[in-house]
Parts: sequence; structure tokens; C-alpha cells
Amino acid sequence: MPDRSDILDLPPDLPAPADDGACDHLTGMAMPRLRLPTTGGGTVDLGRLPDRTVIYAYPRTRPPEEAARDDWDAIPGARGCTPETCSFRDHHAELGELGASVWGLSTQPVPFQQEMVDRLHLPFALLSDERLRLVQVLRLPVMDFDGETLIRRLTLVIRGNAVEHVFYPIFPPDRHAADVRDWLAAHQ
Repeated sequence: MPDRSDILDLPPDLPAPADDGACDHLTGMAMPRLRLPTTGGGTVDLGRLPDRTVIYAYPRTRPPEEAARDDWDAIPGARGCTPETCSFRDHHAELGELGASVWGLSTQPVPFQQEMVDRLHLPFALLSDERLRLVQVLRLPVMDFDGETLIRRLTLVIRGNAVEHVFYPIFPPDRHAADVRDWLAAHQ
């Protein structure tokens, strides 16, 4: 089994993503009445979220036995999904104190996501857009990798069932949850 000590470490030479405008249309959009499956069991209706909700979208996580690939690291903004998720885990209580519920979102299937929830001891559930329904309705930015369509890293702050704020691009991902916390604190 490969050494897994690097799963939370980000290489110092990761390329930063550029703002290509792919999320400019999202602020103010209503969340669709769309149900996505969750690792918490069942589905969640995205058009009926709690008043303040943070949904952070990440491309993909890898299982602990899979080594990081150089071609993945070369894609600006791709690497860092596990460190970002751990950051949201570590700041979860603070985000809750600011009135925000938290969800993670990827196109990976629920059983794969559930392994990560269990392994990382996440206090929140993950949403699966495996069928790309939310991606299509909101026109979220995606990338293709190894034949998979993956959501580019972004975060939606939703209030009153509309997108209040979008974080995009996100870099570095391991400090992003603190940025979200600071933004929420400044916009109560």
C-alpha cells in the first residue's frame, strides 16, 4: 500500500486556477426544486434548503490507497479536495454558529462519498450529482478527467433559496473554509 502521509499535504508548486468567468451568472439565481441523493440517506430538495446554506463543490476525492497523479496535480485548481473537506470539517462548528448548514457536492456516487464521510469523520453529509442534473440546471463549470465529468471547485452561499455569493476560483483549497467563515461573519 502506498504511503498516505501526503493525503492532506498540498505540493508547493500547484498551479492556481484563473477566474474564467464561468460562475458570473450564479449570484442571484434561485436554487432549483431538484432532489439529490446524500450520504445522510435519502435525498435533499435543493429548492428547500435551510435559510443559510453553504455548498462547496469539489472535483473528486481519491481513495486512500490511490497515489496522487502528476497529471491531476497539473490541472489548475484540481488537487486539494480532501484537505478542503477536512477544513470544512474543522470549521463546521464555527460555520454553524454563524447560522450556516454545510454540504459537500461532487459528481462521485454516494457509496464512494460515504467511504470518505466515514474515513474523515465528517459532521455533515455530501450530495451526489452523479447524473449531472444540478450541473446542467445551474450551468456549473466542469472539467473532464479520465472520462469523468467533474465539477470545478466552487462554493455557493445560499440564502432564502437563492445564491447569495459564489467563491470561484478557490485557491488554496485547504484554507477555503476559513475564507467562507470570514465572509459569513462579515455578512450577517
